[in-house]
Amino acid sequence: MNQPEATLRGNKPAAIRVLRALAVSSALLASVAAAASAPVVEGEAPRVRALLEQGWAAESGKGMGRSPWLAASLYRQAGEMGSGEGYFRLAQVHLAARQYGGDAATASCLFALASQLGHAGAAAALERQAAARVAPAAGCDRDPTQLPGYAPFDIDAYTRALPAPRHEVVALIRKLAPRYGVDTRLALAVASAESNFNSLALSPKNAMGVMQLIPATAERFGVARPFEPEQNIRGGLAYLRWLNQYFAGDVVRVIAAYNAGERAVEAHGGVPPYAETVAYVGRVLYFSGRAFGDLPPAAAGRMPGGGQNAPPRRPDM
Repeated sequence: MNQPEATLRGNKPAAIRVLRALAVSSALLASVAAAASAPVVEGEAPRVRALLEQGWAAESGKGMGRSPWLAASLYRQAGEMGSGEGYFRLAQVHLAARQYGGDAATASCLFALASQLGHAGAAAALERQAAARVAPAAGCDRDPTQLPGYAPFDIDAYTRALPAPRHEVVALIRKLAPRYGVDTRLALAVASAESNFNSLALSPKNAMGVMQLIPATAERFGVARPFEPEQNIRGGLAYLRWLNQYFAGDVVRVIAAYNAGERAVEAHGGVPPYAETVAYVGRVLYFSGRAFGDLPPAAAGRMPGGGQNAPPRRPDM
């Protein structure tokens, strides 16, 4: 018998503390395992669904280091795009991660936002918060959307952890991107932000497939079957190549134009001041491994001012 074991056996309180710690660790591991098999959210637009899936991966540590900060940022972006589920999950992060700056009052405010958007579980959560005498904080909807700049995003690890059917989509992008002269990580980041590699994704605006091609773009680049992964990816890559040539390799404008259209980028002389587009540019740059410290504030997904001074929503949303 070694000395630590003998010490534990002779010290019942210490032994009990160790057993309790092991039980807590087992419970945490079980919760992470449960998180990894979280049910798919239905009824959300593809970009919102992608944010929720990526937020869950960050929250549970699937395909990346566990990061409540990243999860919170992605959930907030989903909420800002009209998702009650995004605000609901963000509220839960605040409740579960107080050591990371979360708080119950902000969670109550976020539950209220989720309830206003029709989330089924938010009203019950608000009632529980009220029973615990937690008053909602003011202004939780005015926090700036900002992705963390402290850790690079590993797109390779993330895509390896995706469901098996999406591995084929990832492999196609890796195979085809160099043929179109498009940076592979940029192409993967765009596909991740658009649909999270879902070849059957269809948005309320009829954007289709992996690269979320609207009908006019699909026709423009000769995509006859937009839900066929290879055709869709070729169309998206052809558009990225065209944008890269048009904007002389300015990756920030290329990404902004993929989201908002080249005419909007031209009209504003850069990233249009739409909340979704500003956040989208920052998200794609982050997913592609760009360093945030080297980017201008608008490109990094920061929305200065918040509240009434926040960038307006895209007019076609």
